[in-house]
Amino acid sequence: MAGAVACLALALLYFLAGGGVRGVESLRVFTIINQCKTMVWPAITPGESFGGGGFALRPGQSMVFTAPEGWSGRIWGRTECDFDQGGNGSCATGSCGSALQCGGSGATPATLAEFTLATKDFYDVSLVDGFNLPMVVRPLNGQGNCSAAGCDGDLRDNCPSELAVKVKGRTVACRSACDVFDTDQYCCRGMYGNPSTCQPTFYSKKFKAACPTAYSYAYDDPTSIFTCSNADYTITFCSNRNRSVCTYHNNRLVCSASSARSWPTMPTTIIVSALLFASLALQFSV
Repeated sequence: MAGAVACLALALLYFLAGGGVRGVESLRVFTIINQCKTMVWPAITPGESFGGGGFALRPGQSMVFTAPEGWSGRIWGRTECDFDQGGNGSCATGSCGSALQCGGSGATPATLAEFTLATKDFYDVSLVDGFNLPMVVRPLNGQGNCSAAGCDGDLRDNCPSELAVKVKGRTVACRSACDVFDTDQYCCRGMYGNPSTCQPTFYSKKFKAACPTAYSYAYDDPTSIFTCSNADYTITFCSNRNRSVCTYHNNRLVCSASSARSWPTMPTTIIVSALLFASLALQFSV
C-alpha cells in the first residue's frame, strides 16, 4: 500500500513539475529520490540540466529533471554536509570541493551512477572508486534489456577495517582496494591492465556480494553495464532493485511492478488540491 501511495504522490509531483509532457521525445526524465533515513546531497556533473549540479534532499523527498540525448555524466550522493546560505561548505563523503553545486568529480569513495544517453543509452552503478551510499538506477518506459542496476546492500555495515573511512568512530564510507593499496593488481593497470589478467580480488568479491549489479572492479562489465532505449530513469538512494518505482510519461503514470497499472492524466484542479497529500505521502511512504 505504501508503494502505491508513493507512486501516486510521484505522479502528482511530476505533473506539477511539468513532467507530464516531454515536449521533445529525446529528453529523458530523471527522478532522484532519497529513501535514506538521513539527508542526502545529490551531485551531478555536468549539472546544467540538473539544477546546477547539486542540491539537498530530505528523507522521502524527490526531484525531477530532464536531460537531452547526448548527455553523458555522473550522479552520486554526498553525506553529512554542512552548507551555508551561499552554497559553501563541506561533506563527510562525496565532496566536490566546497560547493553545493558541483562543477567536477567528487572525492572518493563514492557510489557512482554513470550515464551515456544516445539512441541506445548506456548506464551503470560503479563501486570502482569506493562506496558511500546504496544506490539503484531503474529505467522505465524504455525498450531493450532495461534492467535495474545498482547496490542493494550497505557496505558500510561490513566494510573491511583496512578500507573503512570513519568519522567519530562510525564507518561513513568504504574505500576501494586500489585507493588504499595502489597496486597494479588492485587498480587493473600495467600487466593487469586488460580483462584477461585483471580478475576479481578478495575485496572486489565482497563488493560484488553486497552489490551484484554494480561494478566491483574495472573490468566487471558482463554483469554491470546495461542498455536501454528512450527510457526515463529513477535514481534512488537507500532503496533496492525490487522495489516498485513510478514515472510520469506521456501524460500517464507507469510503474515498474508487473501488477501496476497506467493511470490516466488527472484534471489539474484535482492535482493542485492534492499537492499537500503528495508531499506528505513521499515523506511517510519509506
